[in-house]
Amino acid sequence: MDEAPGTILTEPGRRHLTVTDEELDHIRERYERRKTLAPDLYSFTRPEVLRGVQSVDRATMSLLVGAGLTDLAGLRLLEVGCGTGGNLLRFLRWGFRPENLVGNDLLADRVEQARRVLPRDVTLTAGDARDLDDGGPFDIVYQSTVLSSILDDEVQRSVADRMWQLTRPGGVVLSYDFVFDNPRNPDVRKVPVSRLRQLFPEGMVTTRRVTLAPPIARRAARLGPAFSALEALPFLRTHVVALISKPT
Repeated sequence: MDEAPGTILTEPGRRHLTVTDEELDHIRERYERRKTLAPDLYSFTRPEVLRGVQSVDRATMSLLVGAGLTDLAGLRLLEVGCGTGGNLLRFLRWGFRPENLVGNDLLADRVEQARRVLPRDVTLTAGDARDLDDGGPFDIVYQSTVLSSILDDEVQRSVADRMWQLTRPGGVVLSYDFVFDNPRNPDVRKVPVSRLRQLFPEGMVTTRRVTLAPPIARRAARLGPAFSALEALPFLRTHVVALISKPT
């Protein structure tokens, strides 16, 4: 991108509105509702949260190494739906260079929060991911529970298309998302591996099942060894880390 490092870019000139653009307003409303959840529900001080994140980290790193993406300092990464910057901080800890990281989020207030915790050389943009400019290509385009937050098929597909366009040939889309519907949360929907194959039909998909079902994890975390025993059962894991390789 041509903008100075550390810049927060506001939403670019919007495309002609379509019916599906209503989904953007719905997404904003859903995230606003999530603010009413218990504030410590996803805190690292909770043992089940910490163990879950560690499991996702191990699976993600295993997939990157398996794909030969080990020179982390030299890789360019875009996160679609970067939120308040937690994942970008994780990538920095792993060895990615700040100037090679770009984060985008629909919600400007979340981007403002990310700006306060991230190095100034990380580029952040606020706005519709479908309007991202040609700042690529990127070695890795990452999304974490973004696709499951888009309930409109057309919008979900167009976001996935833009992610694919911004991935360099030989690069990867990296995804972490639900594979089961949550009957208690109508604001999200499952993104099984079959859906990922539909969204990225040209890609080769490699997956790892992760994340012990949260209701079980919250109880098992108090039981010590039981957590590991339950986490070892694939059918109790609710998410998938997927690495989707783009042909050269």
